[in-house]
Amino acid sequence: MEKSVNQRLHQAKSARKDEFYTQLNDIQLELKHYKNEFRGKVVFCNCDDPYESNFFKYFALNFNSLGLKKLIATCYAPSTIAGIQLDLFEDVKIEKSDKKAYKIEIEEITDENGDGSIDLSDVEYLLRNNKNVLTQLNGDGDFRSNECVELLKQSDIIVTNPPFSLFREYMELLQRYNKSFIIMGNTNALTYI
Repeated sequence: MEKSVNQRLHQAKSARKDEFYTQLNDIQLELKHYKNEFRGKVVFCNCDDPYESNFFKYFALNFNSLGLKKLIATCYAPSTIAGIQLDLFEDVKIEKSDKKAYKIEIEEITDENGDGSIDLSDVEYLLRNNKNVLTQLNGDGDFRSNECVELLKQSDIIVTNPPFSLFREYMELLQRYNKSFIIMGNTNALTYI
């Protein structure tokens, strides 16, 4: 019998695993208050495997309505659950089992399948046809790596659910580069600052 999302989250919490996936509904409820803040901005989800992340899914599906300039998402290769939760793009050319870090950069989303709405099949089509970019990173995708810090510098707003065991380091990095951010997660993380 498959476990509920709630049961899996409680197990991860008990095991002290950093990877709690934020639910899409929670993201929608919170980010509706910031819609005007995203217009013309580069949003970076720097702790978000695009195959798994509901943050990536939210911004990809709302790319045009939010008026984003660009969306960037990177994943951490050693993640114990990278590439095993959701299959948003089942046969994109990166081999998920290799556990390599990669990034997605989106600069446009159009209704490629002509169904009258933007959905993940449109994002997938654009990735396959080089209008947006899916590439492997040179390093492991750690948010502190030079490669990810360079992407952070190019970004206007950082939105994610960072690893709680590294929350202090994460916040110090955002402050060092004076980045606007929205972090969703366990309120206990605030005590780490």
